[in-house]
Amino acid sequence: MTAVTNELMYEVLKQIQVRLGVIEDGQREIRAELKSMRIQLQAVQVDIGNVYETTGTMDNRIGRIERRLDLSEAPVQ
Repeated sequence: MTAVTNELMYEVLKQIQVRLGVIEDGQREIRAELKSMRIQLQAVQVDIGNVYETTGTMDNRIGRIERRLDLSEAPVQ
């Protein structure tokens, strides 16, 4: 059986340190991608809110126009 020496333990620890460095780099990349995705998602949510607001405004305007021209039907109950 191989004797455990300080040099052998040192080599193993160096390998572990290198692998942890690679993992940390990967985590940084993932964080950056998630941050980018979060920003894009927020922009999409704002855009959707703007579409709803515009649609509501146009619906109100169409309703007023229909009432002025007596085009609207009686509400169904």
